[in-house]
Amino acid sequence: MKAFPINALSLTARISLLFAAAAAAVLLLVGVFVARATERHFVEMDYHELGGKLDLVRNLLAQDGDLTRRLDDALVGHHGLVLALAAADGAVLYASADLADPRALLAQAPGRALWRVEGQALRGLLVRVERADNPRRSPAAPGDGSHAAYAGSPGAAGLLQDYTVAIGLDISHHEEFMGRFRQGLGLAMGLAALAAAALGWAATRTGLTPLRRVTALAAGLSASRLGERLPQARAPAEIETLAAAFNAMLVRLEDGFRRLSEFSSDIAHELRTPLSNLMTQTQVALAHPRTPEEYRETLYSTLEECERLARMVTDMLFLAQADNGLIVPNREEVALAAEVDDLFEFFEPLASEAGVALVRQGAARVTGDRLMLRRALANLLANAIRHTPRGGAVGVVLEQGEGVRVAVENPGEAIDPVHLPHLFERFYRADPARQRSSEGVGLGLAITRSSVEAHGGVITAASADGVTRFEIRLG
Repeated sequence: MKAFPINALSLTARISLLFAAAAAAVLLLVGVFVARATERHFVEMDYHELGGKLDLVRNLLAQDGDLTRRLDDALVGHHGLVLALAAADGAVLYASADLADPRALLAQAPGRALWRVEGQALRGLLVRVERADNPRRSPAAPGDGSHAAYAGSPGAAGLLQDYTVAIGLDISHHEEFMGRFRQGLGLAMGLAALAAAALGWAATRTGLTPLRRVTALAAGLSASRLGERLPQARAPAEIETLAAAFNAMLVRLEDGFRRLSEFSSDIAHELRTPLSNLMTQTQVALAHPRTPEEYRETLYSTLEECERLARMVTDMLFLAQADNGLIVPNREEVALAAEVDDLFEFFEPLASEAGVALVRQGAARVTGDRLMLRRALANLLANAIRHTPRGGAVGVVLEQGEGVRVAVENPGEAIDPVHLPHLFERFYRADPARQRSSEGVGLGLAITRSSVEAHGGVITAASADGVTRFEIRLG
C-alpha cells in the first residue's frame, strides 16, 4: 500500500497538520506532567497517612495493657488500612482482621514500597521499632523518629525487644481514579488537537487569502489584462513582499509586451516601405518594354532597397542577440583617438557636402571590442553630422581618468526633454526636425546603446542651449 504523498496536500492542509502536530506534542507533554504530578501528590498523601499510623503504633507499643485490643481500636474506621506486627524472632503478634496472610506483608523489603499482596495494591511502609519489655518502664524521648527506645525504672535493667511493623494502605481507588483521569486527559488532549487543527486550518485559510488572489490574478492574466495589480496596503508582511515582486513582474511584462508590440508595428512599417518600392519598381518595369539602360537603373534601385533590407535584418539580429546576452565582446586594447581619426577620414566627404567641420579633443585607451566600439562611434557621428546646420562643427571629446569618457556633441535645434529618454529605443520618432533620413533604418542609436552596455558602460543624451550631447562612459 503506497503512502499518501505529502506533496499532494495543499499549503493550507500542510500548515494545519503541522499546527495540529505541534499542538498535540505540547498537549502530550503537559498531560504527562499533570498526570505524574497528580500521582506524586497521591503518593505523598498516602505516605503521610502511613507515617501518622506508624507513630500511633509506636505510641501503643510504649503503653501497658492488651496490645491487640488497643491496635484493633486504633484501626476502627480506617478502611483499606492493614497492619501486621511481628516480634524479633518472626512470630506474628498482630494482624488486621481482613489480612489473610500477614507473613506476606512482613516479608516485604524495609522502607517504602508498592506491594501486591493477595491481588490487592497496597502502598506499604515496613520499619523496625524497639521497646523496653519491663512492666515498670517509663517512656523516654524518641530518637530519630523510626525507633522508640525505652529504659526501665531506676536500678532495673531494661530488656530491649525489636518489633517489625508493616503498614499497608489500599490504593485501588487511587489507581481507579488515575485510570479515569488518564482516559479523560487523553480524550481532552485529542479533542484539543482536533480543535487546534480546525482553528489552524481556518487561520491559515484566512491568512492565505492574498496568496489566492495572486493565483487568481496569475490565472487570468492575458495580453489585455497586464495592467492589473495586486493590492499591497493591508497584506501581511510576507504576502506584501510577494505582491510587490509580482506587481514588479507585471510592470516588466507590460513594458516588454508594449515594446514588443511597438517594435512589431515599427518593423512592419519599416519593411513595408522598401518592399512597396521593390514591387512598384518591378511593376513599372514590367508594364512596358524598356531599354537595357532603363532595366539597369531599375535593378540598381532594387539593389539599393535590398541592401536597405539586409542592413535592417542584420541590425535586428544584432539587437536580438544583445537583448539575450549573446553578444560577447572581444578584449583588446583600443586607441580611441586613432579610431575617431579614421572615422573622421571616412565621414569627411559627407561632412564637406553638409558644410560641417569635425573636431577631436583629447585621447583615451580602453579594453574592448574594436569593431563594436567603432560602430557605436560611427552611428553617433553620422547622427550628429545629419543634424548639424551648415557651418557648424561636430566635436568628439576623449577623457581618460578613473574610467573613459567619450562625448559627441553638435549644435542645432534642441531636442524636447520628453524625447530624450526614448532616443535609444528602436524606430523611435522624435520631432520632425530630427527625423531620420532615408539612409538610416532607425536602429543606429539602439545598436549604439547595446554595444556600450555589452562593454559594461552607459550612454546618455542631453540637449540644451542649442547643443546636443551624447556621452559614453566605460570602465
